[in-house]
Amino acid sequence: MVDQLDLASFKLHPERDAVLGEVHARPFTGLVSSLGMVRFVFLAKGDDAARDRRRFIEFCRAHKVPPPEASAKHHQIGFGPVVLRWEQHSEFATFTWIWSTANSPATRQFGDVRDSVRSLIRALSQTGELLAAIKLEVERGASPTERAEQMFDKSSLAMVHVKGGAGAVASDFRADERGFTRILVYDLGLTPHDLGALVQRLLEIETYRSLALLGLSTALELAPSVDRIDRRLVEVLEEMQGAEGLKVNNHLLEELTALAVSFERDVAGSLFRFGASRAYNELVQSRLSIIEGEDVVGYPTWSSFLGRRMTPAIRTCATMEERQANLSEKLARAADLLRTRVDVEIEQQNRDLLHSINERTRQQLRLQSTVEGLSVGAIGYYVVSLFAYLAKGAQDVGLHVEPASVTAAFVPIAVGVIWLVSYNIRKRHLKPEDAPSRVRK
Repeated sequence: MVDQLDLASFKLHPERDAVLGEVHARPFTGLVSSLGMVRFVFLAKGDDAARDRRRFIEFCRAHKVPPPEASAKHHQIGFGPVVLRWEQHSEFATFTWIWSTANSPATRQFGDVRDSVRSLIRALSQTGELLAAIKLEVERGASPTERAEQMFDKSSLAMVHVKGGAGAVASDFRADERGFTRILVYDLGLTPHDLGALVQRLLEIETYRSLALLGLSTALELAPSVDRIDRRLVEVLEEMQGAEGLKVNNHLLEELTALAVSFERDVAGSLFRFGASRAYNELVQSRLSIIEGEDVVGYPTWSSFLGRRMTPAIRTCATMEERQANLSEKLARAADLLRTRVDVEIEQQNRDLLHSINERTRQQLRLQSTVEGLSVGAIGYYVVSLFAYLAKGAQDVGLHVEPASVTAAFVPIAVGVIWLVSYNIRKRHLKPEDAPSRVRK
């Protein structure tokens, strides 16, 4: 018996299943002509996304179809001939309704939606903001150009054959009277898998195109603010050249800090949007490179049509992002220079203040020394006076003492002793650096 090797003896990474399953996420759905399709793209993040997910789960349970699993990011359910495909992304969610149009009446117009589909769409309400609404139809025939010219505005019609020549796609990328962007797919022999892959990529192109262009409005909104801050920064730098005094420089530093705070708030809000626009544009270009084959004579390809309109928008976003980065560096350098100037002026003021304190201390010590000298004289006077009374008393009791001579001889002794006592007291209570000899230059 052959021993089968398994992974039971290994410690598996907790994200291993998610990593392996990611390549199988959002698989292509096999499709057969002819069919109609409607996709809604709702912006939803955080609590809004969680709330809309709960509504979708409630919708599934109400119609007795299996809801998505707790960790699922995509889910597909059927309502008889109608299929609903739900996908949840980082900042948006899509709801794609698919139904067959093979047996539709001849009077049916492009984009007509079945009554049953309309009732289901109304029943599935969402709180997120609707960004894109797409109507896509797959038809069979031999003349895609004629059909496209009937449906779309020729001034903005873009057509291209898919790789392999088994189909053609067309759109004018305009919103119709009901607000939907329309896409026509002509099936010239596509397999169900290839048709499903083509349709999904076309829907992704229109979805990511709308998301990529969100950055343009952000860039246009930020442009006046960036211009204002840039001009004010130049004015502050000019004022710095002639500014003198701590008060003036402190005022300039406060204003520069307020400008930096306002600017960084805008940068933080736009950082994600510009990065997302760049990533979505790369996805659009990637999908276009996969599907596009030969040109349709007389019409621009999707790449050339979208490139003429999207490239300037993406460049505007990139330019604004670069301006923000450069302006942020200039604000930081200017603030550092001004802060250094303020610190130097504060140090200068502190040095002058310390010098003034030292001068006052020297004066106080000189005054104290003068007072101590006078105190020694005064105390000596009282001590000598007391000694004179003592000498006179000794003479009166019969001792052979000359009071005047003894008192005169006692004067230098008394003054010297008093000065020595005063000096020792001052020496014990004063630190060495506080002594007058250390203070004097």
